[in-house]
Amino acid sequence: MKKVFPHYFGHRKRLREKFKVAGSKGLRDYELVELLLTYAIPRKDVKPVAKSLLKKFGSFGNIFDARIDELQKVEGIGPGSAVLIKLVKEILSLYLEEKMKRKDALTSPSSVVDFARVKLSGFFNEVFMVIYLNAKNEVIDYEIIQEGTVDGAIIYPRRVIESAILHHAAGIILVHNHPSGHPEASVDDRELTRTLRDVAKFMDVRVVDHIIVGKNGYFSFAERGLL
Repeated sequence: MKKVFPHYFGHRKRLREKFKVAGSKGLRDYELVELLLTYAIPRKDVKPVAKSLLKKFGSFGNIFDARIDELQKVEGIGPGSAVLIKLVKEILSLYLEEKMKRKDALTSPSSVVDFARVKLSGFFNEVFMVIYLNAKNEVIDYEIIQEGTVDGAIIYPRRVIESAILHHAAGIILVHNHPSGHPEASVDDRELTRTLRDVAKFMDVRVVDHIIVGKNGYFSFAERGLL
């Protein structure tokens, strides 16, 4: 007797073939999510689940920013699927971190921005991060210094500079997010940047840039000539 396979078996094969030929550009957003879910849910049609995820969270990025418990509220998403989704984001973050560390932070600011946007996405509050550089502007390490509220975070310049000294940093890049999505620098952002620049200079540490990231882009103090 000829073995009959469920209809979605052939569909999964077609999705994989399309991805191998054209990458992510060859698939719609729900098809990318669907293809990912096939590796966690082997015996079920996952197209409805993928569409439900996009409907609930509104975008591809928001799915990966969601918490595990939020993901599991979608019918068809169990612990294994939720962990797989979060694992993809963490792997991407590590990839961008490694890529950033291989480049000069001054000549490749885009690699810093890409890393910062992924690392700080998903935070509902304002988060302040410092990236430490050596004398060649290569990334030594990074650290989230403070997590505040939806509209602000209290930053103590002394703590930032002490951390830079402990990391033997010759320079630092300041990074924080605007949960509102708009990256434009506020009056407080500008004042904080000037204060940190002046204090750091006194300790022979350069503030190379202050980058603000949001869903609608980013703001770089260095690119705007504000340092």
